[in-house]
Amino acid sequence: MSNPPPKIGIVSLGCPKALVDSERILTKLRAEGYEIAPSYEGADAVIVNTCGFLDSARQESLDAIGEALAENGRVIVTGCLGAESDLIRKTHPKVLSVTGPHQYEAVVSAVHEAVPPRHDPFIDLVPAQGIRLTPRHFAYLKISEGCNHACSFCIIPSMRGKLASRPAADVMVEAERLALAGVRELLVISQDTSAYGVDIRHAESAWRKRRVRAHMTDLCAALGDLGVWVRLHYVYPYPHVDEVIPLMADGKILPYLDIPFQHASPGVLKAMRRPANQERVLERIANWRRQVPDMTVRSTFIVGFPGETDDDFEFLLQWLDEADLDRVGCFKFEPVTGASANDLPGAVSDDVKEERWHRFMAAQQKISARRLKKKIGKTIDVLIDEVRPNEIIGRSKADAPEIDGIVKVKSKTPLRVGEIVKIKVTGATAYDLRGNTLS
Repeated sequence: MSNPPPKIGIVSLGCPKALVDSERILTKLRAEGYEIAPSYEGADAVIVNTCGFLDSARQESLDAIGEALAENGRVIVTGCLGAESDLIRKTHPKVLSVTGPHQYEAVVSAVHEAVPPRHDPFIDLVPAQGIRLTPRHFAYLKISEGCNHACSFCIIPSMRGKLASRPAADVMVEAERLALAGVRELLVISQDTSAYGVDIRHAESAWRKRRVRAHMTDLCAALGDLGVWVRLHYVYPYPHVDEVIPLMADGKILPYLDIPFQHASPGVLKAMRRPANQERVLERIANWRRQVPDMTVRSTFIVGFPGETDDDFEFLLQWLDEADLDRVGCFKFEPVTGASANDLPGAVSDDVKEERWHRFMAAQQKISARRLKKKIGKTIDVLIDEVRPNEIIGRSKADAPEIDGIVKVKSKTPLRVGEIVKIKVTGATAYDLRGNTLS
């Protein structure tokens, strides 16, 4: 009787970009004959893919490493916090290996050393779309690594490096494989989606007997030919973002933009080293909505940034009301080891941060409730995420998984996960919708 194949477990922390890294690592290991263990107990070794963006995330990563060591004992560390190898080894000296972000080959080599592969790889052990950690019907599509910005609150460039874009043809081949495997929604991610291709001078590459330029607009147009939902995340409001709006109006990509504005006060934005022309941004949002009335704009903001005054915060609330954003997340400023913002004067107390966060979220809740109420009586498309005995959960084109709202669906006929159905909206809360299928 042959020996059972070696099993590797994985703990994937942080953002969707890290999740894609985990998927690539698992795809390589699965191709080499490894099996994926669902628990610590059944794993011959455990990979912990860490996050290091905030101090709280760093601590979560260190805790996860400690848990994996306690439960399994054979732990390989990678990811953003892996760039701080000394910290990890000082805290957890028993880890087998430490590598930084997107060092896939180094991680696989560490696995080989800890748990040698049983036999030579066979490519048919892995589906063409690779191993994924998301449900079958949606997937993240990472188009680049790194970032060229120098935001004072962020250390991503020091961990993940400068912008490194993938050739457009490589992105399209991956996207097409995912679509053929049953993916109904592609979520385009990077550190700065708008900057895609700048580092490679927007070079063209061949896909489907045509040339596709490594540029956000051209990539979106090509992705729109695959017949799946295409959702854009982490879009900086560069001028050429206006070029993708007609693609939304034509139904090529979803009418959804995730733009991390972070603040609205010119003084705070300057301290953050972010663009500070918020009146112009309001004009552009209004123009986008004139072209695409059902457009969804989501964003994230930081309150309690060093030097943020009461006037700055009131300015932010007023801007938020004028912008009338659909989906908004808010974070209380948290010092990140190595970030230049830590040295700025005017630290805001934790109590004030807490109070401002609650006021911000209360203001946005009213905006969200008002915008969702307008959808009652309308017919919308919904992608089904979960089918339970007494509940069906889906998402509209306005809802990204895990970060936005949901749609509770009632249907007289059975529905399947991954199915896109039309529903009539019958009710709304501050963040979610409910409705009935039309058939």
